[in-house]
Amino acid sequence: MTDREVEDLWRDCAPQVLAALVRRYGDFDAAEDALQEALLAAARQWPDAGIPDRPEAWLITVASRRLVDVWRSERSRLEREHLDHVRTAADRHHAPAADQVEPVDDSVVVLLLCCHPTLSRPSQVALTLRAVGGLRTDQIARAFLVPEATMAQRISRAKARLRQLDAPFAPPTADELPDRVAAVTQVLYLIFTEGHLSSSGPELFDVSLSQEAVRLTRWLHARLPRQAEVAGLLALMLLTDARRAARLAPDGSLIPLDHQDRRRWDAEQIREGITLIEAALPTGPVGPYQLQAAIAAVHAEAERAADTDWRQIELLYGMLEQVAPSPVVTLNHAVAVAMVDGPDAGLRLIEPLQSVRELRHSHRLPAVQAHLLELADRADEARTAYLSAARLATSVPEQRYLNLRAEQSGRPPRR
Repeated sequence: MTDREVEDLWRDCAPQVLAALVRRYGDFDAAEDALQEALLAAARQWPDAGIPDRPEAWLITVASRRLVDVWRSERSRLEREHLDHVRTAADRHHAPAADQVEPVDDSVVVLLLCCHPTLSRPSQVALTLRAVGGLRTDQIARAFLVPEATMAQRISRAKARLRQLDAPFAPPTADELPDRVAAVTQVLYLIFTEGHLSSSGPELFDVSLSQEAVRLTRWLHARLPRQAEVAGLLALMLLTDARRAARLAPDGSLIPLDHQDRRRWDAEQIREGITLIEAALPTGPVGPYQLQAAIAAVHAEAERAADTDWRQIELLYGMLEQVAPSPVVTLNHAVAVAMVDGPDAGLRLIEPLQSVRELRHSHRLPAVQAHLLELADRADEARTAYLSAARLATSVPEQRYLNLRAEQSGRPPRR
């Protein structure tokens, strides 16, 4: 196994192991330290001894021993049943026995537990992204459009708040579960979004993140089949992810939606997504995920970009702005308005966003502005806006795409 494959395995295992440790011991900081110790032990042992049959179980066992050793040295009080969970770590040549760790889907358990009602919604989402999604603090900060230092403080305060509670990781009751669904769906949406379009780095997307988000959303939908927003979220993920194979050119460059080869879209995922959203919409109040899924379904049903029903999409975005207004929704709405009523109408819609603080350091506003200026045949202004967007973008494929659009938009503006 290559070093890259080992790193990928660690990355896949780490969130699961951290979730198991947090669920079992209830201390994020100590669990993160123990996980790092276990990963270092794996780095020393696995190259010679080989990858264990159950690498997650191996890491959980080693990390658990580390936690107990630390607490013993500090003379921490540990109840007897707590100690019973700990088993002897594996030796250099063998993975832990199969009965050492219960085969529990700890990510799903912690997904619900992190959304504790005493935490604010932003803290619930940030903490769950850190513990279950395995996202770095800078990635979470970009998802929230806030500075990294602000997000680090938010996560730290959430951990401190949980430590103050008597039983922070008591599983939610059946009555409490629906109240946490809104926070959980937001978490899953953000994990999927980061996987679908990486906020930074050389890759356009991270399949491991998007697939994990889909897996967890399927689990949640199976247990809450009457929650229309959970069904809407799953439909949105499937319809969006169905386009993945068509989003990259052979040279790795980004292909926008209107230039994608729709024959490469995943027809099975599209059928499943459309079936889900058609079943969910009539069942009750329509929420933001259902509306976004409906928009994705309209795109999916068009055989060619020219066949897209932009008027229906514009109406759906109008509804979305009423249900869940946000600067990003307004940006997307503006594109739909431009396709229906012309680019000038779209530009008027985004004009108030120039003073929105959340978009000040984001490439999204100048990128949409550049696209609409290009549609309006204002090439020099479009080029300037594309260059501004490229400077703000943190994803390498997006940077390259925006710079290419600037190059194709006309000559540099006159000085």
